[in-house]
Amino acid sequence: MSNKEDILKTFKEKSEIKQKVFANTFKAFNLLKNVLAELAEEYSDNLSKDMEKPRIKYKNRGKFQASLKFGGDLLIFSMHTNVYEFDRDHHVWKTKYARASKLNTYSGIINIYNFLSDSFKYNRYNDLGYLIGRVFINNTKHYFVEGKRQMGYLYKDFGTKTIDKSALRDIVESALQYILEFDLLVPQYDQVKIVNVEMLQTSNQDQVMQTGKRLGFQFNTDDIHGEEAIYTGH
Repeated sequence: MSNKEDILKTFKEKSEIKQKVFANTFKAFNLLKNVLAELAEEYSDNLSKDMEKPRIKYKNRGKFQASLKFGGDLLIFSMHTNVYEFDRDHHVWKTKYARASKLNTYSGIINIYNFLSDSFKYNRYNDLGYLIGRVFINNTKHYFVEGKRQMGYLYKDFGTKTIDKSALRDIVESALQYILEFDLLVPQYDQVKIVNVEMLQTSNQDQVMQTGKRLGFQFNTDDIHGEEAIYTGH
């Protein structure tokens, strides 16, 4: 095979795979938006019996982003428009499914971030959010989730489950369970002991202090053995 033929063959093969990956990920993301809207309504209806004003709200933030406000927390789901391959040291290569064909591992990504809802309400642009999970979806709609261990439970076989509405609901509810245990901690004193005049003149007190749930603390200490987990919703 000539260089030209080899280049065209590889280009065609990868282009077709990546188009399928993007289409599957985008379809899953739109289904995720429906799941978020349904969960917001369902949870609000259940809480309205015990709370005067449930603070649960879904928001479509554009073609590739959506959010779920859950009390003082905000989960932001963001789909990346590119398709990725894993580096050779990634633990996905330990699975039989990944080793069977490199094409199986080309994946789209949906990132799940946790912010404080007040950070957006009061435009506190310096506040921090945390990536608590990311969903990988391939060309055959198989998926796995990489995230903080408290979000869910482990699985070992990438390639056994396909993404669907039930799986997406499990992922969202696992994220909600995690953020309920992931509390806002008081920042270390030395990090907030000095402010300048501009900060106090242009901002209210809430905006002076950069805020995040683990600001000044090691976020990765939430992981067991310092590692991230892979799980599915089943």
